[in-house]
This record gives sequence, structure tokens and C-alpha cells, in this order.
Amino acid sequence: MDLRYEAFCFADRYFYDADGYGIDTLESWVSSLSGCRADWRRFDRGDWHVCLPEDVDLPMQGWKVHVAATGADAAAVLDAVRPYCVSARLPFKFLRSPRIFANRNAKYADRLASGKLITIYPVGDNVLKRVLEDLSTRLAGLRAPHIPGDVRYREGPLYIRFGGFVERMITDARGARIPALQRPDGVVVPEPPGVPDWVEIPAFLKQHFHAQQPREAARYQVTKVLQQTNAGGVYLANQRADGSQIVLKEARPYTGLDQDGADAVTRLDREARTLLRLAGVPGVPELHGRISVSGNEVLLLSPVPGVPLSRWLARNYPLTQREQAKTDRSRYVERVLALLARVERVLSDVHRRGLVHGDLNDRNIVVDEDDSVSLVDFELSFPAADRRRPSGATPGYRAPADRTGFEVDRYAFAVLRLWMFLPMTTVLDLAPDKLADFVRQVRKRFDLPLGYLEEVLAELRPRAPRSARRRIAFDQPEVNWTSVRRSIADGVLASATPHRKDRLFPGDIQQFAVGGTSFGHGAAGVLHTLEVCGFGRFPAHEKWLIDAVRRQPPATAGFWDGAHGAIHVLDNFGYHDDADELIDKVDPQLTSITAHGLRAGLAGIGLSLLHLAANRQDAGHLWHAIELGDRLTTMLENPARGRAGLMHGWSGPALLFLRLFERTRDRGWLDHADLAIRRDLMECARTPDGSLQVRDRQNTLPYLEVGSAGIAIAVEELLTTWPGASVASELPKLRRALLAEFVIQPGLMLGRAGLIGALAAGLRRDPDPLASRALDQHLEWLALHAVAYQGHVAFPGTHLFRLSMDVATGSAGVLLALASAMDGVQLLPFLSDNSAPVVFGLESVSSGRSVRVGPGGRA
Repeated sequence: MDLRYEAFCFADRYFYDADGYGIDTLESWVSSLSGCRADWRRFDRGDWHVCLPEDVDLPMQGWKVHVAATGADAAAVLDAVRPYCVSARLPFKFLRSPRIFANRNAKYADRLASGKLITIYPVGDNVLKRVLEDLSTRLAGLRAPHIPGDVRYREGPLYIRFGGFVERMITDARGARIPALQRPDGVVVPEPPGVPDWVEIPAFLKQHFHAQQPREAARYQVTKVLQQTNAGGVYLANQRADGSQIVLKEARPYTGLDQDGADAVTRLDREARTLLRLAGVPGVPELHGRISVSGNEVLLLSPVPGVPLSRWLARNYPLTQREQAKTDRSRYVERVLALLARVERVLSDVHRRGLVHGDLNDRNIVVDEDDSVSLVDFELSFPAADRRRPSGATPGYRAPADRTGFEVDRYAFAVLRLWMFLPMTTVLDLAPDKLADFVRQVRKRFDLPLGYLEEVLAELRPRAPRSARRRIAFDQPEVNWTSVRRSIADGVLASATPHRKDRLFPGDIQQFAVGGTSFGHGAAGVLHTLEVCGFGRFPAHEKWLIDAVRRQPPATAGFWDGAHGAIHVLDNFGYHDDADELIDKVDPQLTSITAHGLRAGLAGIGLSLLHLAANRQDAGHLWHAIELGDRLTTMLENPARGRAGLMHGWSGPALLFLRLFERTRDRGWLDHADLAIRRDLMECARTPDGSLQVRDRQNTLPYLEVGSAGIAIAVEELLTTWPGASVASELPKLRRALLAEFVIQPGLMLGRAGLIGALAAGLRRDPDPLASRALDQHLEWLALHAVAYQGHVAFPGTHLFRLSMDVATGSAGVLLALASAMDGVQLLPFLSDNSAPVVFGLESVSSGRSVRVGPGGRA
């Protein structure tokens, strides 16, 4: 699980959002800056306000000074440092507002950005030395969090790092844009975590670098990072004295703030007190001591054998395999009931000591090979007698405000009892009224003891009556898919925020990193979807997209997260000049891109250029696409191991090779496409149900972005042109991976919608009753994800914490999958377009046909 998502849940009830959007004008630090006259350039860049004196020639890179602060001292630090920089004519930047500063120090914020309030760019070692000496005097005695990767100057809030003065980025092999530096030989390389090996440390700084070596940490050798956040980390280590294992739980002071404003050390103190009171309780880690390392506090804990319950369930949940035997489900029920009984015993022992765990969830329960269990992470524990409990707790397990004391844990345990049989209970935070539907689904698929689900319902039902919700299209006995799709589109449009500059449609948290204009997570993809699915054009929203890419062009060239997705949509909508302007901006990046995939790499860009060549009859774009194809064939000769599937793997380049064949009729491209898919198949493994799925750490994945659905799509496309391709023999096993009954997320890239789209593509080429029944079942399960939003149908995004409207994770992607299955709309640009409807079971489902899709008339 990506813990960053929890940090984006606090600002809005329904959508992932950046906390504090739009409040800078009310409490801005920019408005209090004075002294920068006309010979200074000032502008906002992201969270920062940048101040550059005109007469200073800023180099591309060098030693920079970061000034850190606590929330309590931030205003005083600004008052001391900014006038000094203005008077000395030093280039500098600072965070724009208190809310932005607080967000960057939250528990799940970016660890590498934590603590920084001001950055100063001294030009030359002499200026650097003077700045450090002057400011260390002015800021003496102030506390500050440690900035990871930086070196502290003396004991104050000043830190030093060698890095870029002017933003310089390169694209890595996975397609991500990362900061870069230039070596003395002129080669641009990724910025290293420490001091580059070609950089000489000034003599006056060497003592500070030597002082950073932690003495206490030398007693332990870290062997594995179990978890790392802005608040600190959890590490498995060996004690050098005797080789025994120990767990180090680290807390960084003054950062990792929670909703109460408590920092990581405050929560560590709470956990230490709790573990002392729980000493001797079986299933609870033993506290062995506490040390300080580089200013951070660290608890020494006994190791807990096993894996988190979430991973245990991923390995054992029977509904992820197709047509599991009833005996398999019975064995699973028996095993789960025994496991839950052990969890309840440990929890009861905790309660007998007068304490509440406070954050019981599937990540804080560890299961060993013999199914014995342990409880970990007691940061939110509190005495049961306390009226006020710490804020936080994991979404989906968080007890309502009317639960106190032991009731907090009992509520979370009831969620767990339901989650073990339907691991999508997080949706209940968005739609509590779906509880009865969830229970009904579990009752249908598992034979549970009498009274089990009734006890869960009794604990989880709201105590206060709720107003009746408006029925949505999926609630009807007969599902009219025209009505459903219209409702999804209306929900997307209802969510639009044209007054905002950062995004038009709410989506995944990725839009706050790459911008709100992209195809996968931004406005370009949503507007494309509405148009191709038959819901029309929206000129005002198109103007928003044009204004946004002019104001802040995408930083990367890729199709999914970068400029070429917007280029594709703008060109299709007739905004050729704006598309050309974007092409000119990102074209210089192409020579440095080494990622091969469709998401951010050469495959997606090449397909975009081919589309432009066809739309405009432009030979220049065609030759550019051929050039990128040639580069990919060279990379294919010695491919790096990595993620497989349509977006990250070699299936994306295979699609480009296929389209190049269609344009050039050079059969060599077909051979390359066949070989590229074979490269992805090398990353696959056979599962117990006979399907072929992509290996991903300890799991196997069937999805479109990373998984067998994406490979199957590429194979289907290739076989349409070349039925004799060697990969044809693997297609039945890839298709079998699309038949799994349970899929935790509804989205296109990593969820059920992608399997619907891939199944539909296969059924057009090769009608199959088993696949047809699976498609019916996917539609039935899709209803469990559907949530009412302003009276319309909407879908949760990644991790199900909040709704999403984007193509990759949300409603727009579901809409595309349904339109693809029912009307033959392209599932994604560059895939085949086929207007024939798919046969679902015994009935043809077209856009105007009603069809019964669920037990008892429910969808």
C-alpha cells in the first residue's frame, strides 16, 4: 500500500486533494516580504516563492543552504533570514504559506522535502562561508527537524547540500523525471543522495561532514527497510555484538505531524509507554530500550515473525482464482476463523491492561507461517478511561466519533471480520449504506457460522439514523447501461472545478505531481473519454486545458503523464497550434529518454507521433516515429528486467511496432512486436488456476497497467494482423487471468475495468462462453464499487479511500471500459476500433439494451 494516499484524504470528504488549496491569499508569507525592489525577479514555482536579484549570475549547480524550522518558529526564521538575503543580494526561495509548510511536514509527506523552509543559493565558497557564519549567529538556539540527505551546520537549523541551482531534470529508465547534475566531463547524471564524488568539500565544511557519522547506529547493521515515511522508519537490523536480530523504530523530531499536530517523537513516546504497560503480553513486541541517532529517537523492539495480514490475504484469498472449489473456500473460512480468534485473544489481553490499541487494521496485524498473530504499531494507543482519543487511524477502520474506549477497537475488529471475506471495506467510508450489500455478497460466497455476519452488522451499523440516499442506476432491478453510462458521465461533469488552476477533474494523487492536464490523471484524458463515448465536447473545459498547458506546460514528454497525451487530445479537437507549441517544448527531451513503455517512454511518444502523422499527412512525424521505433529495437536486443504489461513493459513498444508495420508494410516490425511481447512473457509466472500473470515482488498481477491483461491486449492486436505470431500459444493462459472473480479496485489500469476491456477485446476475436460469463460477473461485481455522488454513479480510485474521475483510476476509465465492451469504442488511443457489440452470456448488450446482471435483480 502507498501510504501517501492517506495524506490526501483530510482535505475533502469525497476526493483526494491537497490540503489547504486556495488559502494562500488569506495567510500568505509572500505578502509579508519587503525590500525586493524592481531589480529583483520574483515568481511562484510550485509551493515556493522565488526571489532572484538581477545582477547575480546564478550557476547551474553548487552548494546551497537549506534553512529548516518548526511550525512554531517558522515566522521568526523568515523574519531573520529574508531581510538578510535581500540586503546581501542572495538568490533565495521560501515556502509560500504556513499551510503549505505544515503539509510538507505531515506524516506521509515527501521525506526528502521535510523541514525545509528557505533555500539560499550562495555563489562561491567565500559567500557560502559568510552566509553560514552570519545566519548561524542570527538563528542560534532555534530547534529544527533534520533534513534527510543534508549535512547540518553546527547545532542550528542550517543544512548544506550540493545540488542544482537551476532546475535540470532527466528521465530515468522507468519514465520518471528526476533532478540531475552535470559532471566535469559534461555528462548529465541523476543527482546522487550524498555529495557527488567529483565535488571537493570546502575545508571549512569537512568537520561538519565528519560529525554526521552516528555512533549509536554503529552498533547495528540494518538488513531491511520495513517501512519509511516522513515521520521516520522501521528497520530490521542485526546487533553487531552477537548477530541477533532487532527492530529499530525511528522517529524524527518536529516532523511527521498528524492531525493533532503531534510529531513523530510524541507518538513514539506514547508507543514506548504503551509497550512498557503491555510487557509480557503474548503477541505484543517487547521493548528492549531506546537510543538517539543523528538527532532522531529510536526504539529497540523484538522482531515479530511473519507478514502483514494484508499480504497474507493476498496470498490466500480464494476469490482471486477462477472457479475455486467449494472445499477451498471452506478451508479458507476455517483458517480465517481460527486466525481471527487469535487476534481477538491478543486484543483482549491488551484491553485487560486498560489500553486501547487505537489503530487495529490489516497492516498492524502480523501473521506467521503457523498462523500465529502479533499486534504492532501502538502509536495511537491510549488508556480506555481517556475521553479523548488520538486522531488518525487507518481509513476504513476508523471508528465513528461516537465510539469511545474499547468500542474503538471493537469497531475496527468488526471491520476486520468483514474485510477478511470482502477486502474492500474502505468503500464504506464513502458509502456507509453499502454495508448491507457487502454482507449480502459475503453471505452468497462463503458459508459462515450462524450469527457471524449479524454480529458484524450490529457493530458497524451507524447509531444515529441516516437520511435516505438517492437511488442510483445500479440499484435498479434491470440495469439499463445507457442510463448507467449517462450517470457516470454526469458525475464526472458534476465534479469539475474550472475555478481551480491545478486540476479540472478530481482524480488520483498523481495529478498533484504531474499536473492536472495529463491523459492518465488529468483533464486531457477525461475530455477525450467524454467525446469518444458519445457525450460530446465541452468548449469551456477545453479552454481550461489550453490555458493550463500554456500556463505550465507538462514537465515530461510521455503520453500518459506528460505532454504527448495532451498533444493527442488537443490535436484531435482541432487545436493544432497549441499541440505544435507543446511538441516544440518537449521535443528536446526525446534524446535523453531511456524508458521504453507506453506510460512515459518512447513507445507512447512514438504512437502519438504516428497518430499526428496520419491526422495531418505529415511525413516528418512519421519519420520521427520510425526513428523512435529504431531506438526501441536496439534496446530490445538487451532489455533490462522490469515491470511487464501495457504501460511499463514491452507490450507498449510491441503496439508501436505493429502500427509501424501498418504504415510502412515492413514485416520486420512484426517480428519485433512478437519478440517484444516475448520479453514481457519472460516476466510472467503460472498461477495455481493455470493462468499466466506478471510477477510483482511476492504477488502476481492480472491488470492492464502491470499484468497479463496488458500483455493479452497486445497479443490480441498482433494476432489480428499476424495470426501466426509465436506468442499466440500463450494467449489462452493470459486470458484465463482475466476471469478472476474478485478484483479489489474498479479502475482501468489496476482494476476491474481493465479486465472488462481486455475480455471484450478477446471476445471480439474469439467468442468464448467462459469469458462471456466472466464478463457478466465483472459487471455484477462492479456495482459493489459504485458510489452515489450528487445523485450520479461514481467510482473510488486507488486504495478506495476517495472517489476519482480520471481515466487511470476512476470513473472516466470505467466509462471507457463499458463503452469499449458495449459499443466497440477504443479502450485506449492506438488500440483497434471495432463497433461490434460484445456478446454477454446469451444476450447482446448494446448501448440501448437493458439486461439483468445480478442476483435477485441487483447489479
